[in-house]
Amino acid sequence: MEKESKIYVAGHRGMVGSAIVRKLNENGFINIITRTSSELDLRNQQQVQSFFKEHQPEYVFLAAAKVGGINANNIYRAEFLYDNLMIEANVIDAAYRNNVKKLLFLGSSCIYPKLAPQPLKEDALLTGLLEYTNEPYAIAKIAGIKLCENYRLQYGCDFISAMPTNLYGPNDNYDLNNSHVLPALLRKIISAKKANASHIEIWGTGTPKREFLHVDDLAAACLHLMLHYNEPEFVNIGTGEDISILDLAKLIKQIVGFDGDIKTNPAMPDGTPRKLMDVSKINSFGWKATISLEEGIKKVYEEVKDKF
Repeated sequence: MEKESKIYVAGHRGMVGSAIVRKLNENGFINIITRTSSELDLRNQQQVQSFFKEHQPEYVFLAAAKVGGINANNIYRAEFLYDNLMIEANVIDAAYRNNVKKLLFLGSSCIYPKLAPQPLKEDALLTGLLEYTNEPYAIAKIAGIKLCENYRLQYGCDFISAMPTNLYGPNDNYDLNNSHVLPALLRKIISAKKANASHIEIWGTGTPKREFLHVDDLAAACLHLMLHYNEPEFVNIGTGEDISILDLAKLIKQIVGFDGDIKTNPAMPDGTPRKLMDVSKINSFGWKATISLEEGIKKVYEEVKDKF
């Protein structure tokens, strides 16, 4: 990938896509193509094929997706399945038909079985039942992985896939109805501090453990993979460390300076008991996360503390 290469970042307004654009700019890539969803509906096959035919991108980062937390995944099940299937199928097929040199598809750690051995190794895919609450999203992402694998097998395309762990950072979604756990907790605790609330409530028991990766680390990993990884198998991207939801809430409470209590609500769902990525594969290809969870949350807090 040369500095002048024509690079299309699908989903450039989202947290992941915007981080990839920032990383490409930082590294001197000057020919980045982007389109908003109103300019190009990636669910529309004809629009996508026309776009690729006209602009002929050489490299594609496929970061566009319909995303959300447990609540959104469980309510909008058909949309999460349909929209994500259409987006990835249209972009991957258009990339093949227009001779894209390399494509990176971004999936999610929810592709793994609910009770897969921890930490999650890449070969655990399709070895058990998925977590029900986000099954439609997971199935769509698994389909994306298999599209990349099979376009490689049948047509020789250099299409690769990466599975990030839970992400946070600039341009995250803070809507309490459909955000992920870290931004939701951050907003709740900032708001509680400002209101001098006596406590905040978290969903579930607080015992599930999650791994969190700053999106700037993910962007660095994506660029590294685009430059150095050409294997047919997908690869995990994460830190290799996890934390319980209750301990995460305590860490955010400390960073924000909130004096109230944290109460759990066991009547609400916990989701998957644990999701920790085995990152030995990507580490062996020369990349490791560099932003600690505490450092990352402090950065995000400084960015959003006055918004709520």
